[in-house]
Amino acid sequence: MGYFFAVVATVIWAGNFIVARAFNEDILPVGLAFWRWAIAVVTLTPLAVRVTVEDWKLVQKHLLYLVVSALSGVSVFNTLLYIAGHTTQAMNLALISASSPIFIVLISRLFYGELISLTHATGIMVVVFGVVLLITGGSLERLLSISFAIGDLYMLLAAIIFAGYTMLVKLKPPAMRMKTFTLCTFSLGLLFLAPFYALECWIYHPVVFNPSLILALLYVGILSSVVAFLAWNKAITLIGPSRTALIYYLIPVFSGIAAWLLLGEAITLVHIFSMLLIIFGIIITNRDKGLPNKKTSHR
Repeated sequence: MGYFFAVVATVIWAGNFIVARAFNEDILPVGLAFWRWAIAVVTLTPLAVRVTVEDWKLVQKHLLYLVVSALSGVSVFNTLLYIAGHTTQAMNLALISASSPIFIVLISRLFYGELISLTHATGIMVVVFGVVLLITGGSLERLLSISFAIGDLYMLLAAIIFAGYTMLVKLKPPAMRMKTFTLCTFSLGLLFLAPFYALECWIYHPVVFNPSLILALLYVGILSSVVAFLAWNKAITLIGPSRTALIYYLIPVFSGIAAWLLLGEAITLVHIFSMLLIIFGIIITNRDKGLPNKKTSHR
């Protein structure tokens, strides 16, 4: 049953990349991020307000930690994802996002002194090769000229930021309940986005809502931000964080299939091979018996 909840979460999160690509002409990136988290906060508040009030002294004590977590995991990461969705394919977004664990390993080594085993190193090399192959499109000339699509670079930066955010989640005060952490980071992230959304509306134009866009916003606000998160944590309680995290890397598979079915994006041999390399590398990394359990947070 735990695997079922994990798959439900990954299927929902895969749709986030489709929305980022499909609605890039209907809503600007900051607007999409702002309304996503506004809906998420409204949805989550009735579920988490009681425990947040009970944990309020902890919130005040660790406010700086919550601010940094909100900026990285809510405000910046998702906005970069939506910016990238304006200039690259949904498949690329999902595949490059899957490189985050590599940066998590590197950050753990640099800041926490965790050793990188041979298994880890092998997985890192395989995944990095898959990401490079994806970004270059298999072109040696493109690699040598360092000619990257701007959306791919935005997504790669987002993956690095999400890795940093994941390490911050690892440092969450044990006494602070996850609902408290989630509601606070969602709310703070929304607060930080508000002035940039106002600026975006002033420079360009306010969001023009239509039925399709409203449905998309409800999807990313309720399903991607709340339902998937709850399903993910239920899976962690049933099968453990390490096994759950492995299921997460099915996102590129679901995103590629959805992009092909809904957006008409072609799945090329480069996409398929890159996807297999990235997933295979992550499987190798997770086969390390010495790998400690890590809780993976929401997407």
